[in-house]
Amino acid sequence: MNMENAVLIVERPHKKVYKCEKNIVKVFHPEHPKADVFNEALNTARVEAAGLDIPKVKEVTEIDGRWSLVIEYKDGKTLEEMMAVDADNMEKYMEDFVDLQLQMHGKKSPLLNKLHDKLARQINGLKELDATTRYDLLTRLDSMPKHDKVCHGDFNPSNVIVGKNGKMTIVDWAHATQGNASADAAMTYLLYALKNEETADLYLKIFCRKSDTARQYVQQWLPIVAAAQLAKDNELEKEFLMKWIDVMDYQ
Repeated sequence: MNMENAVLIVERPHKKVYKCEKNIVKVFHPEHPKADVFNEALNTARVEAAGLDIPKVKEVTEIDGRWSLVIEYKDGKTLEEMMAVDADNMEKYMEDFVDLQLQMHGKKSPLLNKLHDKLARQINGLKELDATTRYDLLTRLDSMPKHDKVCHGDFNPSNVIVGKNGKMTIVDWAHATQGNASADAAMTYLLYALKNEETADLYLKIFCRKSDTARQYVQQWLPIVAAAQLAKDNELEKEFLMKWIDVMDYQ
């Protein structure tokens, strides 16, 4: 992979993302697990095989000793950027955003990892929580219905690319699983709430209406997905997430 003309477009603690010719190149930190890089490539290929029109993985390679993913480039702006500059049309954008999420939830990919198992591992590994809280969270998780819908795990407007023709494409499938769509919706709500609770409430209202899902049912997932998000060890989010990790039933 020739990176001579590559342009850095995103930088995160564990990766740098470049635009390089007709590709996106994700170059991961040397300490980022090799298995996670291959898992993201495998997730993306499996979601593509499920029938979603998403950017295709072209290559898993090493660049300067760092594991990297080469993915098809999709031209356009993120939905997050469009929402920011055209806030007056937020509700219309949110309607389209939820429609896209429901389209994804309508697909199945039997070889994806199970969301239930991933959440259980994350909760079990949380030493910030005492054993009683972890037990209560795992008990709640085990009581929730187990489905097999394609779930993104990080579905937010920064992971939706809107082309010049208005077509929307979902990117970044590192956290994809098969599981309960309402758990995926709870994670999206939480990601919104970390920035703006009013926008989060608008999202949840539209999701519940379009999916014919009770708001209380999605809310039952919130302590569970908050614990999963806490496992990512982001200090800036910790205080907010701890407030959600309360296994009492929502009214």
